[in-house]
Amino acid sequence: MPSNKHRQLSQTISCLLLCSSANTFAETLDDAWNRAIDNNHQIKASKADTSASEQQLEAAESQRLPDLSVKSGYTQYSETPAAKTQVSGNSVIFNTAQPGSVQAQAIASIPVFTSGRISHNISAAEASLQAAQSNEITSALTIKMQVAEAYVNVLRAESALQVAQSHVDSLSSHHRDVKNMFDQGVVARNDLLAANVELVNAQQLVVQISNQLDITKARYNQLLDRNLADQVKLEHKFPETPQGDLDQLSSNAIKQRPELVTLAQQIDSLEHQSKSVKAGLLPQVAVKGGYQYQENRYQAFEGMWMANVGMEWKLDASSHHQSDAISRQAASLKEQRDDLTSMINLQVRQAWLDIQETKKRIAVTQQAIDQADENMKVTTDQYQQGLSTNTDVLKAEDLRISAHDNFNDANYDAALATLRLRRALGVL
Repeated sequence: MPSNKHRQLSQTISCLLLCSSANTFAETLDDAWNRAIDNNHQIKASKADTSASEQQLEAAESQRLPDLSVKSGYTQYSETPAAKTQVSGNSVIFNTAQPGSVQAQAIASIPVFTSGRISHNISAAEASLQAAQSNEITSALTIKMQVAEAYVNVLRAESALQVAQSHVDSLSSHHRDVKNMFDQGVVARNDLLAANVELVNAQQLVVQISNQLDITKARYNQLLDRNLADQVKLEHKFPETPQGDLDQLSSNAIKQRPELVTLAQQIDSLEHQSKSVKAGLLPQVAVKGGYQYQENRYQAFEGMWMANVGMEWKLDASSHHQSDAISRQAASLKEQRDDLTSMINLQVRQAWLDIQETKKRIAVTQQAIDQADENMKVTTDQYQQGLSTNTDVLKAEDLRISAHDNFNDANYDAALATLRLRRALGVL
């Protein structure tokens, strides 16, 4: 393969990796994230959970409002209710109510003092809502990371296909050179057979990578809730690497990760629930008032207004056990939070170290590309002059392709490392 093609391929790949595509129709990573979040079913489920938590908070707050109870009914007795007494030594029976009558009442009750039961219920519901909101953020981050990995995989497969196709082009050129030299009786038939085998193998590799590219595009479309066969054209641009040393990044991650916020709010909610159950064992004072009606023609007043101040004090041993059970659930979440904190520190360290590694790999592989291209040019020229063997040319081509593959992998591994660091920080 002529040297100008080698250099052109290297410049093309480098440009694709380092620069944004000039094609305005190329989809950016932000575009992909927005579409995925708008259409993903997990995100919709998280939003539904948040909406449910909002309703639970409103229900908890409504416990402070008056509770209105309206009842009505009709009662029919088999006998007329009556009273029996003695008047002047004679037994007398007189009716006290109708055999059939209508009853109705409207009673309003408002809590006056609940020993903190209602306030703790409200605080628990508020914490649950905040946990649901943080969990919604976590779901979005998870989906965005999945989309980012699929996005990078598509670009990686496209670059791999370009390299594989250049491999075919190079071997095709070399095969033509060998064929011409064989026809002139300059080289042995073994050289032609070896060149042909290498070319066929390279063509097979193109087929395999093309298939892999189709699969990665289908996975990408699936995450965006699109038709699996839709065209995919992506822009070669990624978020910037977060700045700061490892300690700063780890500290930021602990402050920003929504998973930790979710656990903290869930712990807070459980602790308030436990206190609410305990408060239910203390005196509960409420004021009641309303109107009662009893149809009874034998009664002087069928309808009456009423007011009542009442206290209730439950002595229920099961509530103590229920409170303790909730407290132990909170303790369990605290252990999970501590374990997650350690895991987050590990994620940040691993991603940060991967970034350092890929930076070095990019610098090294960039140099290797130039050297491999030059080596291929020299070896090809020498073979045409009879100064090197066919094996030398094929080996030089393998080194060239390996250099380009390594360069691609280093760049896309760097992009993934940056994305994973941002995910570990909770700012993807």
